[in-house]
Amino acid sequence: MRQFKLTEADRGLRADIFLSKQYPQYSRSSLEKLFDGRVTVSGQPIKSSYKMAPGNKLSIDDAQLGKQPPKIELPVIYEDDDVLVINKPGGVLTHSKGAFNSEATVASFIVPKLTNDLAGNRAGIVHRLDRHTSGIIITAKNTAAQTWLQKQFSNRKTKKTYLAVAHGNLDPSAAIIDAPIARSPKRPQTFYVNAGGKPSQTEYKMLKHFQMDSQDYSLVELKPHTGRTHQLRVHLAYINHPIVGDYVYGREGQYMLLHAKSLELTLPSRKRKVFEAPLPNYFTEFIGDE
Repeated sequence: MRQFKLTEADRGLRADIFLSKQYPQYSRSSLEKLFDGRVTVSGQPIKSSYKMAPGNKLSIDDAQLGKQPPKIELPVIYEDDDVLVINKPGGVLTHSKGAFNSEATVASFIVPKLTNDLAGNRAGIVHRLDRHTSGIIITAKNTAAQTWLQKQFSNRKTKKTYLAVAHGNLDPSAAIIDAPIARSPKRPQTFYVNAGGKPSQTEYKMLKHFQMDSQDYSLVELKPHTGRTHQLRVHLAYINHPIVGDYVYGREGQYMLLHAKSLELTLPSRKRKVFEAPLPNYFTEFIGDE
């Protein structure tokens, strides 16, 4: 618990700005979470917009800020001086959303590998996979590498290939889904196809059709031409073939069968590389492959 007696110099200053001055190592969005009752004036919780007044006694319960996530070991596929390529297991977050998430993530795993010029809970992260998506993810170890990789993703110079198991028998067996995606106004954490959304294209090809318990399934290769959040999941649900185990856009299951199989890009060393990640056991067992 830290306590401050506010002075004339603090008059009119917003509480969130005051906190950012006291904790410069944390982002404003991270410190915002303290305003859930952990920041008080004269014992009363205040909001981030509270205006400071001389003589106020401000108390901050900052114990959560110092908590570190547990250590985690992730499969490393490739590493050099600039990057780390990981086969992310399904269920592991790419990064936390704020300072109070004590869960182990890809971001927390790579912290010991980062140079001193990278900081923050998303340091080194240049793209992301959904929690329940497995497969290839590349991270940067220094600022120059992070900038180099981010430009490739934003300029669509990378090539990503995914494998998924979808409900039903896809017809046609190969096509491009060209449907704009927007954030859902009713459920802001989700997305849907909407004419007012951002242009989004997904190329798919059915590799295998099979049945299990009288149900049709399709093993599908997916190549996103754009990089919208939840794009593959939204597009397959849009054509009425949601991904198996997708509890948001389809039906809940033990696992979501979506895997980032390969990633092609140019490394900071200027070498063009293709990285591939093997399917997790639960995926191969479902499709019947050894």
